[in-house]
Amino acid sequence: ELCYLLLNGDLPNAAQKDEFVSTIKNHTMVHESLRQFFQGFRPDAHPMAVMCGVVGALSAFYHDSLDIDNDEHRRITAHRLIAKIPTIAAMCYKHSQGQPFIYPRNDLSYAENFLHMMFATPCEDYEISPTIANAMDRIFLLHADHEQNASTSTVRLAGSTGANPFASIAAGIVALWGTSHGGANEAVLNLLDEIGSVDNIDKYIKKAKDKDDPFRIMGFGPRVCKNYDPRAKVMQQTCHEVLAELGVEDNPTLQMAQRLEQIALEDEYFVEKRLYPNVDFYSGIILKAIGIPVELFTVIFATGRTPGWIAHWCEMISGGYKIGRPRQLYKGHNQRDFVTLDKRA
Repeated sequence: ELCYLLLNGDLPNAAQKDEFVSTIKNHTMVHESLRQFFQGFRPDAHPMAVMCGVVGALSAFYHDSLDIDNDEHRRITAHRLIAKIPTIAAMCYKHSQGQPFIYPRNDLSYAENFLHMMFATPCEDYEISPTIANAMDRIFLLHADHEQNASTSTVRLAGSTGANPFASIAAGIVALWGTSHGGANEAVLNLLDEIGSVDNIDKYIKKAKDKDDPFRIMGFGPRVCKNYDPRAKVMQQTCHEVLAELGVEDNPTLQMAQRLEQIALEDEYFVEKRLYPNVDFYSGIILKAIGIPVELFTVIFATGRTPGWIAHWCEMISGGYKIGRPRQLYKGHNQRDFVTLDKRA
C-alpha cells in the first residue's frame, strides 16, 4: 500500500492493491545471467559495494523499457526495481556467506519473501515468524521516504541528466553508503562494540556530555524532527516485540542498547537537548537480533528506500525538468598572478 501511495499519490482500493501486489510478485525474479555477476566479487566484499555494481548493471538486462519519456516504461521500471531490489539484497548476503541463492516465492508477502531468500537453504526451509516478518515490514515502511535527503537528491540529480532509472538508483545507493546517512544504524552497532560492556556505559555517557570531547553517541538525536522521531516510537515498540519473541535479552550488545535507551529517555541532559534514540538506533538493534550482519544494514536501508527514490525520480521525469546544476559561492582569491615554473618557491 505504501509503495502504491508513493508511486500514485493515493492509497489503492482492494482491487488496485491486489493487482499491484500481483505485479510486484511477478517481477521478483532476476535474469539468470545476473546471478553470475556475483562470482566476480570477493565473498568478503562489503555488500553495499556489490549492491552498487549489480543494481547499476540492471539496465544491461532490462533495456526494453528505458525510454524515460514513456509513461509505460517508467511504470514497468518502477515495478521492477521495487520487486528485484529485495532479491538482489538477499543475494548479496548469500554470496557473503558462501551459500546458494534462494529463489523468491510468490506465495509470501514482501517482507516474508525477503526473509525467506535471506535465511532459507536448499536443504532446509526457513520458518518465518509473524513477529519478525512484521518487524521487517515496518523497517521497510519507515525507511521508504524521508524528504529530499542526500541519497534522494543524488537520485534526482543523476536522473536530471537523462540517466536511466537503474543508474540513478545505483547513484542513490552510493550516496546512502556513507556513515552519516544510511550507515548510521551500522555505526550504532560499532559504537556498542566500542563500549564493550554495560559496566562501561556510564563512562561513555560522561564523554558524550563533555562538550570538549569529540565523542558522540550514534543513533541519538534526530536531524530533522525537533522532538522524538515518530518513526523511532514505532521502531521502539517493534524492537521490544522482537527481543521478546527471540528471547535474546541476555545478549550483551542488546543489553547495552537497552541501557542506553533507558538513559536517553530518563537522563535530564538528554531530555533537555532532545537527544532521543532515533530510528537508526532501534532498527540496528532489531536487525542485529534477527541475525542480519552489521555490514548488511545499509543494504536493508536501500531496499526500504527504493520506492521513495523511484517515486521521486518518476515525479521529476514526468514533469518539466532541467539538468541539475547546484550553484556555489566562490570565497577564494579575487586575483592571482601567474608565476612561471622556474620562479615558484
